[in-house]
Amino acid sequence: MSELILHHYPGSPFSEKVRLVLGYKRMHWRSVIVPVVMPKPDVLALTGRYRRTPFLQIGSDIYCDTALICQVIEQHHPEPTIHPASAAGASQIIAQWADTDLFWVAIPYTLQPAGAAEIFKGAPPEFMKTFASDRAAMTAGMKRPSTRDAAAQLHSYLAWLDALLHDGRAFLCGAEASVADFSVAQSVWYIRRAPAVAGILLPFERLSAWFERVNAFGHGVYQAMSSAESIALAASRGHHAPVSINPELGYEEDEAVTVTPIDYAQDPVDGMLVGLSHERITIQRHDERAGTVHVHFPRIGYQLRKAQD
Repeated sequence: MSELILHHYPGSPFSEKVRLVLGYKRMHWRSVIVPVVMPKPDVLALTGRYRRTPFLQIGSDIYCDTALICQVIEQHHPEPTIHPASAAGASQIIAQWADTDLFWVAIPYTLQPAGAAEIFKGAPPEFMKTFASDRAAMTAGMKRPSTRDAAAQLHSYLAWLDALLHDGRAFLCGAEASVADFSVAQSVWYIRRAPAVAGILLPFERLSAWFERVNAFGHGVYQAMSSAESIALAASRGHHAPVSINPELGYEEDEAVTVTPIDYAQDPVDGMLVGLSHERITIQRHDERAGTVHVHFPRIGYQLRKAQD
């Protein structure tokens, strides 16, 4: 099986984005199912305090955030590409918008009472209380739209996306699928999981047909793996992917730093800086079970600070 290990859970929208990319590339991968809510001791053994789902593991290298995960998958398996030359720039811009603005409208819209009842059908009341508390802690300080505001904004966003397909193109940026398609698909996929509220999609026939094309890529071929096995694998590896520090960016090698998401789940991850570019941050940290790991973050969406600051 592949050396790529995806740590995820079935109902995670961002995980679905990555699963579809793996399916598009017809890849083999290993699957570690992580808890939906804290505590997540096996997750934190690999990532530090980073608690978001999903993350990608390759040996003792841990890649956080789906923007970076998709880049790493592309590097390891470049064909078929998710960055076609015909969509250069545009696909990344749409993907960034979909991962932020679209996502944070689609989720509160879907989790209105009628939608939440279907998303969490069969879940015990104790879990619902724990889930609500967990997500409240993750999004503390964030302003999220009301159901009415989310519905209005989502309708506009869906109309924009549908209009992109007016010329008969198969995918959002043209004849070839790109990272934009997978970033948008995660939110449409989540809405469709709640039929009681999914009627908002019905007026957009072109977008619905587009989603069926993307969804048909599936998830590739995967093999289950336990979190204990993934931690043992990380500890057994004595090497990491090569990284370096751009000296023009104001940081030095082995400097103590923290990396913190700037939007939600703002739990700082601390370690020694071993890699830094305009695109990526890499810190080294040690865990008693996982050994020495390199945790990688995209530069966009994360705050890098020197520990003494």
